[in-house]
Amino acid sequence: MKWQGRRQSRNVEDRRGAAAAGGAGILLMLLRLIIGRFGIRGLLFVGVIGVGLYMAGVNPMALLQGGGVGQQQAEPIDDESSQFVRAVLAETEDVWSRLFEEAGSDYPEPTLVMFTGNTQSGCGFASSGTGPFYCPADQKLYLDVGFFRELAQRFGAPGDFAAAYVIAHEVGHHVQTVTGISNQVRTAQQRARGEAEANAYQVMMELQADCYAGVWAHYADRMGQFLDAGDIAEGLKAAEVIGDDALQRGAGQEVKPEKFTHGSSAQRQRWFTQGYRSGSVDACDTFNTQDL
Repeated sequence: MKWQGRRQSRNVEDRRGAAAAGGAGILLMLLRLIIGRFGIRGLLFVGVIGVGLYMAGVNPMALLQGGGVGQQQAEPIDDESSQFVRAVLAETEDVWSRLFEEAGSDYPEPTLVMFTGNTQSGCGFASSGTGPFYCPADQKLYLDVGFFRELAQRFGAPGDFAAAYVIAHEVGHHVQTVTGISNQVRTAQQRARGEAEANAYQVMMELQADCYAGVWAHYADRMGQFLDAGDIAEGLKAAEVIGDDALQRGAGQEVKPEKFTHGSSAQRQRWFTQGYRSGSVDACDTFNTQDL
């Protein structure tokens, strides 16, 4: 990928180096659990904890309001990981802004949060074990860049474009949110008859995000000559190793399609390819097809 020297997005919030904000999230959940379980006695106990926190220099009210300890103390780190993430996010902004403009609307750019270990999101506590995800509540992408190393070393999918595909997939979920697709899926899931049907809707949404990542790659290559030979193969490899069937087999489990939440390796590769070859958002309608 030709990402060096390109425009870098300003919509990146670097929380790496922040004091354990996620630890504050765990503490907050425990305090609320104590109050809910023990009532007034629990409230008195929490009061004692609050005094202790205050004496230690921590504002307990900030915790109860959902804040984190030291989260605002993080300083942005201008390293290669940050430069790469900013460059890729900028490319997604350029592509989706153009596509939204052609459709007669403005593209509300999301924020990407880089963190280490754990952090707080609008969707609750987040840890590196969660993997990259998009939170519709605050319209932010959350990413521990250590996942890229895991993708390369543990799953065997190295390369810049493998990492870019992951970012573009999460941006795809942002597109689904601002266009109303996510809300429609959540409504359908609430009406679903059982876990298998709810999971099926989730798979459709994830595969559409893969297709949107392919649409981005299509235009990023043609608008800015962003890709190198072999990049698409890197993306397809990433799609393969994080398919639900591959993950189930890797965990020593029997492959159970009814438990899928993201789609099989073949499905993820197919829909990414569909978006890349067509360059069409309309070609990404995973909800009205007979064959995922």
